[in-house]
Amino acid sequence: MRHDAPEVASGHVSPAPIVAKVLVVDDDRRNLLAVEEILRATGIEIVTADSGEAALRHVLQDDFAVILLDVQMPRIDGYEVAGLIRNRPRSSRVPILFLTAYNKDDLHVFKGYSAGAVDYVFKPIEPLILKSKVDIFVDLYRKTEEIRRQGEQERLLLMENLRVRSEKLRAEQALRRREEHQAIVLQSLPIALYTASLQEDHRQLHFTSESIERITGFEPSAFLASPDFWSSRIHPEDRERVLDQLSRLAEEGAVTLEYRWRCADGVERFFLDQTVLMRDGEGRPREFFGMWFDITERKQMEQNLLHASKLEAVGRLTGGIAHDFNNMLSVVIGNLDLLRKTVQGNEKAIRRIGMALESAQHCADLTHRLLTFSRRQSLQVSTIDVNVLMPNLLELMRRTLGERINAKLQTESGIWPIRVDRAQLEAALLNLAVNARDAMPDGGDLTITVENQVIGEGGARPAGEFVMIAVSDTGVGMPPEVLERVFEPFFTTKESGKGTGLGLSMVYGFVQQCHGHVEVASEPNAGTTIRIFLPRCREAVEISAEAPADVAHPFGNSQHVLVVEDNPAVRQVATSTLRSLGFKVTEAETGDMAARILESSRDVSLVLSDVRMPGEMSGIDLARFIQREMPHIQVLLTTGYFDGEERVEDLNLLYKPYRGTDLAEKIQALMGAAQPGTIHSLPAHRTATG
Repeated sequence: MRHDAPEVASGHVSPAPIVAKVLVVDDDRRNLLAVEEILRATGIEIVTADSGEAALRHVLQDDFAVILLDVQMPRIDGYEVAGLIRNRPRSSRVPILFLTAYNKDDLHVFKGYSAGAVDYVFKPIEPLILKSKVDIFVDLYRKTEEIRRQGEQERLLLMENLRVRSEKLRAEQALRRREEHQAIVLQSLPIALYTASLQEDHRQLHFTSESIERITGFEPSAFLASPDFWSSRIHPEDRERVLDQLSRLAEEGAVTLEYRWRCADGVERFFLDQTVLMRDGEGRPREFFGMWFDITERKQMEQNLLHASKLEAVGRLTGGIAHDFNNMLSVVIGNLDLLRKTVQGNEKAIRRIGMALESAQHCADLTHRLLTFSRRQSLQVSTIDVNVLMPNLLELMRRTLGERINAKLQTESGIWPIRVDRAQLEAALLNLAVNARDAMPDGGDLTITVENQVIGEGGARPAGEFVMIAVSDTGVGMPPEVLERVFEPFFTTKESGKGTGLGLSMVYGFVQQCHGHVEVASEPNAGTTIRIFLPRCREAVEISAEAPADVAHPFGNSQHVLVVEDNPAVRQVATSTLRSLGFKVTEAETGDMAARILESSRDVSLVLSDVRMPGEMSGIDLARFIQREMPHIQVLLTTGYFDGEERVEDLNLLYKPYRGTDLAEKIQALMGAAQPGTIHSLPAHRTATG
């Protein structure tokens, strides 16, 4: 191993002598003894190896000044050993001298140099030649090691000097040297050093560098112009705490403050203020010495981390209840769909059923948005043209917002395509529009702007090509403390019963899942602008396929469907819906039971299975089993919550709660252009994997 210099604390410990190791590799023991005798000298340690394998083991364990390597050896010859030594970064620069009694021709000598040798020594070995060559490399190794040791000692001494320098602050010459060194650092870091009097002067700070102007916008003289200049610009919520801590500074000798301070541009930034009491040579208090450090970015990162933690908490909560909640909604929606068929002609009953269905569907949509926002549900993305989407959405907004809101669209031609979940994008923009309406109780202007933007490297925003959609209003705006929390889950400024606090959080989660970002600009009484940046997609815009016509009518032709669902109520609804569509239905409670039924029944065409079920075989396991053993049977999986832990790109997925028409559309899409009695898989773009 490398012989490091001993630890130096005071500079008086003499370094240990440098011992150079020489590795001699030869399969002939007599040659090893001869070379060892030739090179025996003070300060040189001879290490021998009788094979290439042994030599490599030594190279892994120790550092060597030079390696003497025999060319002709069994199993691994010298060329191979040299190549392996050269390929290892730590030993790649160790000089290698080849020892050979043969291979003296130019070809083999060139091969040796190509393998990494720096010289050849031919047998029989001339002791003087060998010793002279080895001495050169040993001397070079010692000089290199000495330089390394000196560098290490200089590093240790430099660290010690830096420690001592802080203790000798009272010396004017040391103070000047420190300021020169700090000036370079302060030019690139948000740090400012200052001194302050022990007198009760309300902390008039004398800054020792001009960096304070770059950080705050104020010149150093501004802090001396007025006794309360510094304290008057502390955030009101922080002032009492900070002044109370400062009052104990003389007793405690040091204090660390963290507060918000209003800079020259009116922006409040977070500062870490560390102050210590300096004493003179006789131990008497002389002055305060401190450092300002702008930690605004760190605080922003902490807030982002807290925000992400809250999103994760909401995601876990949502994922935990989504499965059961969607199962219950499946029972409600499914039975309402079936009930609608039994009350044909009763307009009053049909209207009430429609209202109940609409409310249940709103609950399902809310759960779906919560799962998407918390990244617990895949987006069903497609490539869309925003200019095609926006006119119809603007009309919907106008009907929703009312006559007192003047909604208008500003866009340009040539807007790039984007790849998003169309329904989620519409919901996000409608959510922003409703929030804007609520911020304009007396009416106002709502402007939606769409434009292409290219963001370069090196800025605060992610670089790339984006489609920017901005929603601007002329409403009441938001104060800074509200702006900081605007995307927090469950945070709302609306009165009880008029907002969940999840709307903007869902927008934030949706945009993040699309690999975009959101910016908010707002001032009290000056309106709000929320900008959504969505990455440009270079694929062609997808044309939505029309839904199958008249899917609610029976079309099953008595084909056999196996329904696998552990929840009896959900299973009953699915079974009743399929029978109303003309299918023959068999039921199973678990995946294991379904597998046994499939092995005994040969006429099953389709398996409709829940993803999450008790027992050893889940819905996905059952689908894989069918794909492997019974590829002629198609599988449609249903789930109220899918966390995406297993890949399902090749499976068809239908999210609960679903309408009877949704189930019928999926099955008809599976049928496609199939022959009678056969069901084919969905086209790739219809596979519901998100």
